[in-house]
Amino acid sequence: MEYTGRDMSSRAAVAAARQNRLQAFFEKNWRHIAELLFLVPAYTSYQFVRGAVHGKAGVAFDNASQLIRVEQRLHIFHEAFLQQLILPKAWMVDFFNYIYIWGHLPVIIAVAIWLYTRHRGNYAIFRNAFLISGLIALLGFAFVPLAPPRYMPEFGFTNTIINAQSYYAFQNPKIVNQYAAMPSLHFGWDLLAAIAIGTQTRLRGLKLVAVLMPLVMLSGIVMTANHYFLDAAAGGFVALLGLGIALGLRRLISRERFFSFLA
Repeated sequence: MEYTGRDMSSRAAVAAARQNRLQAFFEKNWRHIAELLFLVPAYTSYQFVRGAVHGKAGVAFDNASQLIRVEQRLHIFHEAFLQQLILPKAWMVDFFNYIYIWGHLPVIIAVAIWLYTRHRGNYAIFRNAFLISGLIALLGFAFVPLAPPRYMPEFGFTNTIINAQSYYAFQNPKIVNQYAAMPSLHFGWDLLAAIAIGTQTRLRGLKLVAVLMPLVMLSGIVMTANHYFLDAAAGGFVALLGLGIALGLRRLISRERFFSFLA
């Protein structure tokens, strides 16, 4: 089949138009594309590495016993007593199970979208704080494996969360690290989300939500026997350390560079 000069010219014009539209699309949305290419692989890698750093079960249970003894000396080992208060009421067990499951990643995603769309100038600080604190937490999971309270029935704990059908809604059970209780990023990352809300909004209602969020998640991780109080303390420390590093990172990276979205 032969093409005339006019046909070839038309095809070239169509190809050029498509290329121009594609170029215009990338120029208009490069920040969104760069964000996805940066964030999605980073979080996916975190999940796989977290699942890969399994500690030995014996060490994890020894560490849990030592942590319980520390809490007993500090007179803060009340997790089992508190859980016993809700066990007779199935609706309360379900309530705290759903706080643990649905009050974590869905809330963080919602806050991230809110920051990105409404408070873009400070979005990167909190995004980096989440990622940096996740990297720090991986060191804890690797070097301090810790069996969560639900695996310590001899101390009065009951495993309630495993009966929730949506327990693995946001994580593949094949890559879950069962001994990654220290630090608790359920608490730490919800604390970061609360700080983001509290510092970026002027609405009193949202500020009240920000105050309550860490307290609600603390109750969720304790009542479901997934974390000890000291896990939450470590999670809060790691989250605040990540936020401090993220603030320092912003000062180091020039905002005129192509990768300014990093900070």
